[in-house]
Amino acid sequence: MLFLEKLGRGSPTVSFEFFPPKTPEGWAKLYATIAETARLNVDLVSVTYGAGGSTRESTVDLVASLQNNLGINAMAHLTCLGHSRDELSRLLDRLADKNVPVIMALRGDPPQGETAFRPHACGFAHASDLICFIKNGWPQFRVGCAAYPEGHPETRAADGARDPGRDIGFLKLKQDQGADFAVTQMFFDNAVYRSFLSRARAAGVSMPLLPGVMPLNSARQIERFVALAGCSIPEPLRQAAASGDVAAAGFRFALEQCRGLLEDGAPGIHLYTLNQSDLSGKLLASLREGRLL
Repeated sequence: MLFLEKLGRGSPTVSFEFFPPKTPEGWAKLYATIAETARLNVDLVSVTYGAGGSTRESTVDLVASLQNNLGINAMAHLTCLGHSRDELSRLLDRLADKNVPVIMALRGDPPQGETAFRPHACGFAHASDLICFIKNGWPQFRVGCAAYPEGHPETRAADGARDPGRDIGFLKLKQDQGADFAVTQMFFDNAVYRSFLSRARAAGVSMPLLPGVMPLNSARQIERFVALAGCSIPEPLRQAAASGDVAAAGFRFALEQCRGLLEDGAPGIHLYTLNQSDLSGKLLASLREGRLL
């Protein structure tokens, strides 16, 4: 059963997210991870996009290989950042020619060292515009988008705090423009997801909202992702990470987080793998053993 068919039927899905590496050693590691992933029978594999489109060719090639050579349902990330409409059209034509079925349509983050997003003069300023562009010109694609349970870093309330309410309005616009599902930014407190889901449904967002989960395996990762994504870290996770074996503690925490999400009726789990299959594979095996997936 295809990923979107399962979502439509209410059957929980599992998806992995990879990124194109920058070194030959990274590619060797990723190929080993992909070989293991092919045996895990995941529903979808997502491949990200470097800042400013720096890995766009690698993304297209890798997604095409996953889809056509390994028989893994694949989703290509596509961003507004750094691209004109003509460049986006060419990329979408290539992805269509390679039978890639799903696009993750994103605005894109400012390049490293910059704080403000600057759209291409002949491109798009918002993910919702890109979604509309895709749906109007390439209706065969199914389209995913991003959701931010704790608020996008650039969305601020009057007091300077993040404002998830504004993000829900943008999420509804993405749905109205044709998005088929959303994947959330990583979070570590399931209460955050439940609150966001409740408010999104009240605002008319009816598409599936897949929770994004990352198994942490180092204390440095915790601090890094707090800084980058603004995730709140529950005290039990901080204490577990400080106890010594961060990888084991991160796995246990992620497993309980996934169990809780699925028991609460989440439509699936999207795992940010950091190009590693060991932790993600163990999580998947445990969830399947418990008949949650």
